Amino acid sequence: MSKVWFITGVGSGIGAGIAKAALKAGDRVVATARNLDKALNALLDVAGDNLAIVQLDVTSEAQAKATVAEAVARFGRIDVAVNNAGYSLLGNFEESTVAEIEAQFATNFYGVVHVMRAVLPVMRKQRSGHIINIGSSGGVVGLKHCSTYCATKFAIEGLAFSVGIEVEPFGIKITTVEPGMFRTDLLDNQNVRYVKKSGIDDYAHEGSPESMWSVYHGTQPGDPDRLGAAIIKVAAMENPPNIFVAGTDAIAMIMPCIEGRLSEMRTHDELSRSTDGSF
Repeated sequence: MSKVWFITGVGSGIGAGIAKAALKAGDRVVATARNLDKALNALLDVAGDNLAIVQLDVTSEAQAKATVAEAVARFGRIDVAVNNAGYSLLGNFEESTVAEIEAQFATNFYGVVHVMRAVLPVMRKQRSGHIINIGSSGGVVGLKHCSTYCATKFAIEGLAFSVGIEVEPFGIKITTVEPGMFRTDLLDNQNVRYVKKSGIDDYAHEGSPESMWSVYHGTQPGDPDRLGAAIIKVAAMENPPNIFVAGTDAIAMIMPCIEGRLSEMRTHDELSRSTDGSF
């Protein structure tokens, strides 16, 4: 049975890769993006009756609800919702402004919140559905100059694990994808936002975040189209994983991190247990 997909951030990269893979599999896709022209160009080669391209700024709760309603009106249901829209704010935490941090959360975290709140009533009514949130390996390990970006991705994982328990009785699954570095526009100068140096002497020796991160743009090992194909397989699983790690670089970062946490827990096991009260 073909599926109906609702995907955010399809203007390039992972969102476009998933949309193309879903259409190739014979499914129908509601592809959304803030920049409609960019989305149209990204999916020009796969345009057809099975594809609807709709403008959506995920920071708007009202727009998210309206776009989901439009998707249901067009295709009758939503089987898979993919939260992919986001951008990266790079720079030292101390030098970031509160406004920059709030704007990062508005898109990367609250954008997910708005779409999930819009699609969950549809999926509950269907008694089926799958929400796939595109997180990051940085949402597990933490990365230099990525404190706020990583915080949004950590928050997405906590949200997904908790909501997943609440909606499982209704046949709804939630998967968080933890990609490594993929050849997307995340580090493109038109998308990435760098924190301005504030003149804190202790950070001066590091150089700029731009010099550290810009060199990776266009050289990332991950292929968005291959990830799209993998996501189609995840969505087809009867029991999909809560977490799906994507990319050999992500595996190389995440596995030692988790093993390190387990080692620390075992090291301090006795002290941890000592905090129980007696009744």
